[in-house]
This record gives sequence, C-alpha cells and structure tokens, in this order.
Amino acid sequence: MRLIVAAVGRLKRGPETELAERYRKRAAQTGRQAGWRDVEIIEIRESRADDVGKRMIEESIALANVVPQGAAVVLLDAKGENIDSAGLAGLLSNWRAGDRPAAVFLIGGADGLAASLRDKAALRLSFGAATWPHQLVRVMLLEQLYRAATILTGHPYHRG
Repeated sequence: MRLIVAAVGRLKRGPETELAERYRKRAAQTGRQAGWRDVEIIEIRESRADDVGKRMIEESIALANVVPQGAAVVLLDAKGENIDSAGLAGLLSNWRAGDRPAAVFLIGGADGLAASLRDKAALRLSFGAATWPHQLVRVMLLEQLYRAATILTGHPYHRG
C-alpha cells in the first residue's frame, strides 16, 4: 500500500521542510516492514482565483486528481475526528489488509476544501481544536505516519 500526502501549497526550504523530509524517510523505511510501498508527498499549486469558492473548487479538483482508484481518503480537518496514534495505525493496517492500493492524506489550502471532496473521505482527521499552520500540519502528519509504522512493527519509538 502506498501512503500519499497531498497538500495545497509548497514548503519553502527551511527547518519545516527538513523535518518533514526526515519523518517522510523514516515512515517510508519503517513502513516497508508494515507492507507500505512508499510515503509520497504531492504538492498542489495554490489557486490564484479571486473568489474563495472558486479557489476551494480548483484546489479540491487538483487534489481529487491525485487520488488513486480505490484509495482510502483521509482529510485533515480542524472539525474532524481526533484519534490517537494507535487508532491511526489500526486504520492503516485495516486498509492494507483490505487491499486498498493507497491511503491518501489531503491537506487543503487556507480556504478549506469543497464539500464534494469532504464527502469522499473515509476519515476526517483533526490534530485538535487549535488552528495550525499548513507547514506544521504536514510535519505532524508525517510524524504520525512514522509513529504508526513503529506501532505496527513493534519498534520502541512509540511508548504511549
């Protein structure tokens, strides 16, 4: 199973990018033992439309276009479900056991995502009620994917 993180916007060079790449590599390496083929990052260009609704639709279409057929879709959403690391690991394990070709984690732009894309999500995932910068959300997500891989492989990184 592939894990794909698709995000609106690009990370600029700096500490967030370095940390995101560090966790991506760790998740990919450890995840191979859990049956993951890779952990990929796909960056979607931000819409330049003046209208908020049009921006949301354009960005949602671009994100939808990178979702493989049959993939489990996880939407990062402040109003989503707050699950623990073991719960996320369990979902990933179940999706892999169910022969899902991929799990795709979608991080929308500043204006959010269209309802049509939100409705396709198998999970709307929240990292709490606080508002987080998109760069940190990506880092936190990749860390959680690495943590899920360590849980599934019995690695001591996860001690919770």
